[in-house]
Amino acid sequence: MTNNLNPGWFQVYPKRTIPGSGVTGRAYRTGTSRRRGASRPSGYHVGVNASRRRIPGWLPQVLGYSISAACLIWVLHGYPLNELGPTLRALDYRWVGLAVVADLAVYVAHGWRWNTLLAPVARLSFWRTVQAIYIGLFANEVLPLRTGEVIRCYLLAHWNDLRLSLTFASAGVERIIDGIWMLVAFFVTASFVRGIPRDLSILVQALAVLLLIGTGILFWIVMHKQHAHAVLSESRWSATLRHIVEGLHLMGNPHTLGLTAVISLFYFGLQVLSVFALMRAYGLDLSFWVAGGVLTLVRLSTVVPNAPGNLGLINLACVMALGLFEVEKTDAKTFSIILFVALTLPLLVGGALATALTGVNIGELRDRARRGASQVVK
Repeated sequence: MTNNLNPGWFQVYPKRTIPGSGVTGRAYRTGTSRRRGASRPSGYHVGVNASRRRIPGWLPQVLGYSISAACLIWVLHGYPLNELGPTLRALDYRWVGLAVVADLAVYVAHGWRWNTLLAPVARLSFWRTVQAIYIGLFANEVLPLRTGEVIRCYLLAHWNDLRLSLTFASAGVERIIDGIWMLVAFFVTASFVRGIPRDLSILVQALAVLLLIGTGILFWIVMHKQHAHAVLSESRWSATLRHIVEGLHLMGNPHTLGLTAVISLFYFGLQVLSVFALMRAYGLDLSFWVAGGVLTLVRLSTVVPNAPGNLGLINLACVMALGLFEVEKTDAKTFSIILFVALTLPLLVGGALATALTGVNIGELRDRARRGASQVVK
């Protein structure tokens, strides 16, 4: 199979000057990496290695798997597994089909959004972007701790000869916009739902603070680019950060951010449609707005990286969310299983196909992405 990761597949665009920056478009490419021979402060490697040894590499995975296992045990405790087969056969598969199509369309919309956000910086192949997203999602389904986020950024940078730091920055902007819409959806849900768990409310408040900080930093960079350069000029990462600032300045123009925010709302709406269709398939007589509330609570509850596919945690979050809308616990547990299966299987198939087209297995992609990410912070 042809290896699509080969640099010969890159399409290199001609140089162009970024308006007002004095930086050519080619400066965003990987060819302008940290200058060779740059010295490190004395004791730098010792300090970095010591900090890396503070937390054993296996500990986050063990914690993630433990949380997911505990949640799954809670969900399945007392659940009549013998009734699951007949229930799945009784589903209205017209609604299931709509849910699957809507969920697959979510990630096509994601590709549209990512290309829109990066349009002021580089011209990207739409289907390559979608492929990177699907591979990242596939990695999230089979690998712990959401490694797919790093993989998708690595692939987009690799295929388009962009700086990895720039794709990370664009992903960060995406998450800020998603977080804002998620907070809006949460407050709308909280306005007509009683009994939202206090722990979730605290998590949302913490998320709101982080979003305010992130949004403030983004707007400060956009409005005060020269000041940002001056602040970062003394950093040992100044070369990398300078290109991040330039990229954020371009991505942060009102037209690009506004269009990206609108596409993000459409992206969120497709996810709600998928959950709503599954509710109808199962026979839950709940509205589209309730589906949005359930999705919001589930997404907020699964913010913390855990086991592949959020198995266990997504089920518990779904049961708790449906309980707020007075859905009987057994029905809620059944729906959580339906939700997990209906949204996971298509991603496994599509992601496996997208990964196979690269000619590289997902483990090797993970290793390459980690090596690339480690270079960003060196």
